[in-house]
Formats: sequence, structure tokens, C-alpha cells
Amino acid sequence: MARPRRLRLPRPDKLPLRARLTLIYGGLFMAAGVVLLGVTYVLFEQQVPKGAKFIDTVEKAPTGTPSPGTPRAQPEERFITVDGERTRLPDTAVALKRQQDALNDAAATSLLSQGGIVLVVVGGVAAGFGWLVAGRVLAPLRQVTETARRIAAAPAAGRGLHERIALSGPQDEVKDLADTFDTMVERLDRSFDGQRRFVANASHELRTPLTLGRALVEVAMHRRTASEDVQRLGEDLLEINLRHERLIGGLLLLADSENEVTERLPVDMADIVTHVVGQTAAEAGAAGVTVHEETAEAPTSGNALLLERLVHNLVENGIRHNSGPGGTLRVASRAAPDGGAVVEVVNTGPLVAPFDVPTLFEPFRRLGRDRVISAKGAGLGLSIVRAVARAHDGTVTARPRDGGGLVVTVTLPPWAHTAPG
Repeated sequence: MARPRRLRLPRPDKLPLRARLTLIYGGLFMAAGVVLLGVTYVLFEQQVPKGAKFIDTVEKAPTGTPSPGTPRAQPEERFITVDGERTRLPDTAVALKRQQDALNDAAATSLLSQGGIVLVVVGGVAAGFGWLVAGRVLAPLRQVTETARRIAAAPAAGRGLHERIALSGPQDEVKDLADTFDTMVERLDRSFDGQRRFVANASHELRTPLTLGRALVEVAMHRRTASEDVQRLGEDLLEINLRHERLIGGLLLLADSENEVTERLPVDMADIVTHVVGQTAAEAGAAGVTVHEETAEAPTSGNALLLERLVHNLVENGIRHNSGPGGTLRVASRAAPDGGAVVEVVNTGPLVAPFDVPTLFEPFRRLGRDRVISAKGAGLGLSIVRAVARAHDGTVTARPRDGGGLVVTVTLPPWAHTAPG
């Protein structure tokens, strides 16, 4: 036989602050009401007399000294009229005393019972007003909490920092808290903007000497008097220069993709996947990697160039970090259940530990002991993928593939088009 489930009431420390304040207001009111009712009852009992004393009989004494043998005078009975009826005085006294006692008991009972009912009703009304007052008092705190929650829910660390509480009202403790929060967020916003500007400016400044160095090396290599050693050295220098250019280009793209995409156009990820697979076919053939393309309609909206870079980095990463000749790479696009777009890239390759997967999306982080700048890239490919996905309000996840390699899935929101007119 199943036991009946016990009703578990929430602990006081688990209740919302508004409910706790309401309970405090209502409890204090009820306590003060009970004390007031008790004091009133005590004063009532002290002030109301317990009963009146009545003279039952009046003895009419004879004049002079009665002679022996003379009988004593009989008491003279007195009568009063109560409600038109003639009643003897002793019976009336007893009746009045009983009525007075009954009236006192009824008044005390009425004071306690009806006063208690009124106290409960007024206490409930006071608790309702306490709920409303607590809501008004906590409204600024809710505004602070909602703003902080929107900033924390931003897809990237630098997003959402333009939000401000801008609380209006009297200069009290809550407004001081809101103003302090706004000041902190403003400083963080300036810090992130400065960091992005620094990366972009530094990358632009570094491009100039690299371009100049590449031109000088090419001129020296193509001279008629250039020996084989000079040409071989020039080829090595051009390869190093190309790696540096890729690094700087990746930094620029990473800085640009951290910004939110404001202008979005409809894009079919199936077309982008087909285009990128065709572009990287030569690189995949040279690496001995077989690419399998599985495309289905996957509509979304955004910046087509950034989305192409996202897919290109995923495919390029799958080719370069594959298991070598005989490896496979599967690139697929499909529509998400909610109407968005999904791009999935699965590659064979070395075993990847689950705890290593999150670090692959950090800038300049590579799997294993490969150096940051190598023939396999600069360690910015997946970082750019994550930045582009976040800029389009999407998500990117990765998990180790059974037997080695990686499965990377990018989910983008549906195209929120509006009807014309």
C-alpha cells in the first residue's frame, strides 16, 4: 500500500524576498493586534462591575417600645414594575443581577470572538497591502537584476555591456547600488572596446611590414643572379611570412566577428557548404582526405562572408587535423527542428580527450604539443568559428568522435523574415 505523500512547505529561507517581507509585515501586525485585543479585554474586565447589591426587604419598625407579648412587625414587601408587570423586589434584584452577569459574559465573548475575526480580516488586508508595498519597494532591485541577467546572458563576454539600468527616483541605497552597477558596466564596456581596437590596430600595423618583407624576399628570389641557396632561403622566408599573415588575418577577423551583426540577409547554409567544399577540394586531395558532402536546405540570416569563413575554418580544421592519407571528412547541413540551420563537420583523426574539447575554442590553443604557428595554422580557427556563431546568436558545440577525431556542430537561428507591406 502506497504511503500518502506528505505536503512539504517551502522553508522560510527558500521563499522570495517579497514573500518574506510580506510575512514579516503580516506577522508583526497580527502580533500587535493580539496584544491590543488582550489589553482591551483586561481593561474591560477591570472596569465593568461584577454585580449590584439590592435591599431585599424593608422592615417597618413600630413606634415606641413594644410591650411584652406583642408580636414583631412583619417586613413590608416592596414591589416594582418591570415591563408593565408587578414584581417583588427580591425577585427583581436576582433577575437584574443575572441579566447583568449575562450581559458582561456576552460582551466579553463578543469582544474576543468578533474582535478576533475582525483582527484576522484586517490582518489579511494588511498582508495584501504589505505584498503591494514590498513589490513597490523591490521593483528597483528587480530592474537591477533583469539588467544584470541580460548582460550575463549575452552570447559573448563583450556583448550586452551597453546595457544601463539608469534608475530614476530618490537618492537612496537602491539608487546608489544601481548607479554603482552602471559605472562598473561602463568601465567594462570601455575595457572590451579598447581591447578590440588594440587587436585591430595592432593587426593593421603589423600587416605593413609583413607585406614589405614579402615583396623584398620575392624580389631577391627572382633576380637572375640569385643562387639556389638564396631561392631556397626565400621560399622558407615566404612560408614563414605567410603563416604570420594568416595569424594577423585571423586576429583581424576575430576582432571583427566579436561585434554583433546588425545587417542580416537570408542565407542558405547548403549553398555555403557546397561552395566551401569546392574551394578546399585541392587541399583535401593533397592531404589524402576524402570529403563527403551531405547538404540539405538550411535557411538562416546573417553576414554571408562571415558564415562562409565559419564553414571554411571548420572544413580546413578537419582537413589539417585529420589522420592523414585515408582519412575522411563529412560536411553536412540541415534544417533544425525550430527552423534554424545546422552545420556539422565530422573528421577522423587522433583521439581527443573530453576535457580538452573546451580549450580548442580558446585563441592560440591547439591540441597536443603543436606550436601556435605551424603548418597546421595559428590556433585561431575554432575561436573564429565560435565568435562568428555568437555574432549570429548561434551556438557551436564539439565532442570527441568514437575512434578518434572531432564532431563540431554549429546551430544558427531561423531567418526571422517579415512580410512586405
